[in-house]
Amino acid sequence: MYPELFKIGPFVIRSYGVMLAISFFIGVYYVSRIAKRENKDFGIYLTLAYIMVFAGIIGARLSYVLFHLEEFSGNWTSSFNPFHSERIGIAGLNLYGGVILAVICSYIYLKVKKLSVLETFDVFAPTIGLGLAITRIGCFLNGCCFGTPTDLPWGVEFPEHSIPWYIFGTEHLHPAQLYSSLYGLGLFLFLHWRLKNRLFFGQVVALMFMIEAVFRYAIEYVRYYENAMHVTILGMHPTYNHLISIGLFLLGLGIYIVQYRKTHNPSVK
Repeated sequence: MYPELFKIGPFVIRSYGVMLAISFFIGVYYVSRIAKRENKDFGIYLTLAYIMVFAGIIGARLSYVLFHLEEFSGNWTSSFNPFHSERIGIAGLNLYGGVILAVICSYIYLKVKKLSVLETFDVFAPTIGLGLAITRIGCFLNGCCFGTPTDLPWGVEFPEHSIPWYIFGTEHLHPAQLYSSLYGLGLFLFLHWRLKNRLFFGQVVALMFMIEAVFRYAIEYVRYYENAMHVTILGMHPTYNHLISIGLFLLGLGIYIVQYRKTHNPSVK
C-alpha cells in the first residue's frame, strides 16, 4: 500500500491521482484511435472527454456531500475539496453520482452539437472499463474502497495505521479494489470487441450499463461501507449503490430493447 508515491518539494504525488490521470490519458488515446478509424471529429470527442471528467468529479463530490451532510455542518468550505473526508474508509467521492452528472452534461453537449447521443456514448463506453481497471489499482494503493473480512486464501491484510486497519485491525479482507480492476479490464475487452461488431447504435453503452449494474450490485456485498451508505427497505439494508444499480440496469435494458426494435422494425420510432 503506497498512498503517496513521492514528493516534489512541498507537493505530494498521490498514487490515486496518478492512476486517475493515467486512466484519463489512456482513455483519450483510445477514443482518438476510434475517431480516426470511424472518420469522426476528434476535437469534439476531446471536449466531451473533459466534460465527462469534470462533471464526473463534481457529481461524485456532490452526491457524497448530500449523503453526509452532518460531516460538513461545521465546515462547509471543506465540501468543495473533492478528496476531503472526515470518515474513515470513505474517499470523499461517490462513483455513481459522478456517472449520473457526467451523462447528463454529455447529453446536453451532444444535443447542442446535434450529434447522435447513443452513437457517441458507444465510443466512450469501453473507456469506463479502462478507467475502472486503472483507478481501482489506485484505490488499492491508497487503501480506500476496501472489502469486508474473508477467510479466502487471497484475502489481504493492510498495514498498521492504514484506513482499513482502523476498521478491521489485522483481519484479512476481500481485495475489492482488485476485483473491480480485473472486472474493468474484462469489461473493456468485451465492449471493445462489441464496438467493432455492434449491431445498432446504443448497443455498446446499453451493455455497459447492464453489466456494470450487475457487477456493482454483487460487489457491494463484499465491500465495506459505513452505516450512512445503507437504507432500510422491507427489513433489508441495501446500499444506495444497490438502488442505483437497479436503475442503471433498467436504463440499459430499455435502451437495448428500443434500439433493437428500431433496427429490426424500421417503422418503430
